[in-house]
Amino acid sequence: MKTHILLIEDEAALVELVRYNLEKEGFRVSAANDGEEGLALLNESKPDLLVLDWMLPHVSGIEICRQIRRKTELRDLPVIMLTARGEEADRIRGLEVGADDYVIKPFSPSELVARIRAVLRRARPSGADEMLTYSGIAMDLAAHRVIRNGRNIHLGPTEFRLLRFFMERPGRVFTREQLLDGVWGRDLYVELRTVDVHIRRLRKAINADGERDPIRTVRSAGYALDDQPDRG
Repeated sequence: MKTHILLIEDEAALVELVRYNLEKEGFRVSAANDGEEGLALLNESKPDLLVLDWMLPHVSGIEICRQIRRKTELRDLPVIMLTARGEEADRIRGLEVGADDYVIKPFSPSELVARIRAVLRRARPSGADEMLTYSGIAMDLAAHRVIRNGRNIHLGPTEFRLLRFFMERPGRVFTREQLLDGVWGRDLYVELRTVDVHIRRLRKAINADGERDPIRTVRSAGYALDDQPDRG
């Protein structure tokens, strides 16, 4: 079965360009030209990945991303945001509301295809029947499920990959560059600040009131999964 990509974009010429290039690469493409239509399509059938314009009629891409992350049935949907807003603050905002990656307009179709393939690789769990545990956190890689102290943890695709990377290497300090290579891969350029955004999202998801934060920030070095107090 072909991988289904939903494109929500209001520029008709860009929709046709993207559709042509994605279908040429073997993807199945659905498209909506405004936010309301896009939300309706999302509710009708869950795609494998969403390509989402920031500026849309009726409902903005940022608001759509917020709504996706609030819905149980959609919160793990990979999202790539298209934006003409190239400022760092805007890109960080897009990541913080739940986007897994962003592509700045104008872009080449080959760049978008590469980013889609990379995000899909990160989002799809391995078929291994494996369980990782640390500090009350249980990570079922086969079921793509995370539990902490009996509580279900809902993570986006990138946060799942990030937590898995840490849990396979507890106690070790990783620089932002090492996390980018290990979690995002070497085939795409991603800014170092992206790591900080996803660390914040991961912490927010896994830590309830009264629970110790198992992710340790090491000043001038990076991050580690290490719930021991007073280290570093």
